[in-house]
Amino acid sequence: MTALAAIAPPHAVSRLRTERLARSAKPFLARGGPKGERCPGCRLVPSHCLCALRPALPTRAGMCLLMADIEPLKPSNTGWLIADVVADTYAFGWARTEVHPDLLALLADPQWQPYVVFPGEFVAPERVVHEVVVPRAGVELEPRKRPLFVLLDATWPEARKMFRKSPYLSHLPVLSLAPEQLSRYHLRRSNRTDHFCTSEVGALCLELAGELHAAQTLEAYLDVFTNHYLQAKHQLPVDDGDAVHQRLRDLRGPG
Repeated sequence: MTALAAIAPPHAVSRLRTERLARSAKPFLARGGPKGERCPGCRLVPSHCLCALRPALPTRAGMCLLMADIEPLKPSNTGWLIADVVADTYAFGWARTEVHPDLLALLADPQWQPYVVFPGEFVAPERVVHEVVVPRAGVELEPRKRPLFVLLDATWPEARKMFRKSPYLSHLPVLSLAPEQLSRYHLRRSNRTDHFCTSEVGALCLELAGELHAAQTLEAYLDVFTNHYLQAKHQLPVDDGDAVHQRLRDLRGPG
């Protein structure tokens, strides 16, 4: 099932991973697979490859992943899943002392309305918003800017540091999510149950932007990825006829 990985062009997170590996003084060793072998398209061991199930949907919303240093290298990173699903996904490595000029250009691009996604309890109230401006068909006289969600892809302590030490984000509205459900992510979990993995945050943002089908597809894709990852970890086969796989197939549609 790795054929798709061979022909699909690398997305933003994949390119960032390649750049990060090129700067490494020593190889990044992820556990699992014979001699650490992993599919370049989905980062899973070849026997549990996910590439044939990769969905790709057109969305009006965009995603900007600001990633802590080694996040692009981790097989369990779920920002990769967002880049799989949302075509307009951008990814940049974060550093305290410098900022990529392409990131500054993206945030200043007039087609986008950036929102920094971060808990409102840590932000001045005047910056916090809880909704995304979504144009309604047949009502708007001119198109509004497209929402661009800036996600801090890191552990919670790292994300707080990134938020505080990124002055180029300080003028942007902060989208504070207040979801009802608890995280279902089983690979790496925060001590706080109201913290979500990056892919879950992306799905919630898509839903707020009126992209319900894309949000549900990203959620289903995360469930399938988690299933494949954990089955590989425990050296168990994947049942591609189970409920999580069927839900993703239903949302992807024919093809």
